[in-house]
Amino acid sequence: MQRDDLLTIGEVAARSGLAASAIRFYEAEGLIASTRTPSGQRRFPRHTLRRLAFVRAARRVGLSLDDVATSLRTLPAHRAPTKAEWAAISRTWRRRLDERIVDLERLRDDLTGCIGCGCLSLASCRLYNPGDSASVTGTGPRFLLGEERTHARGEPA
Repeated sequence: MQRDDLLTIGEVAARSGLAASAIRFYEAEGLIASTRTPSGQRRFPRHTLRRLAFVRAARRVGLSLDDVATSLRTLPAHRAPTKAEWAAISRTWRRRLDERIVDLERLRDDLTGCIGCGCLSLASCRLYNPGDSASVTGTGPRFLLGEERTHARGEPA
């Protein structure tokens, strides 16, 4: 690798839009790698920018850092990934992203309806949870997790 193919942490920060502290964190987590100059300064290969773009995109849609790390470990560390290697990662993420889209759409649609009723109380909500009937199905946001809403008589809402 030629010297001009290496970027300082400041250059990586400027090009990626990430703070230097975030870059150091991602390096500590093994998502990216650097070499050191004789004086101890970090130098990153130019292809690090693609890895960081992938990390930012995945995090923006709410994917876990562990999942991102697992995917990045399948890529070569010493060179920029090929189009085919990126496509392989894309195929593994497609189902997960489709599920995430469904969850986000459900959240968007149901949250608007719930907040829109004005009561702001799932324990006493006459519209979605009469008599706190959702408590028998478990903890957490039962309806937002996809459970069917029912009236107190057990009929679909």
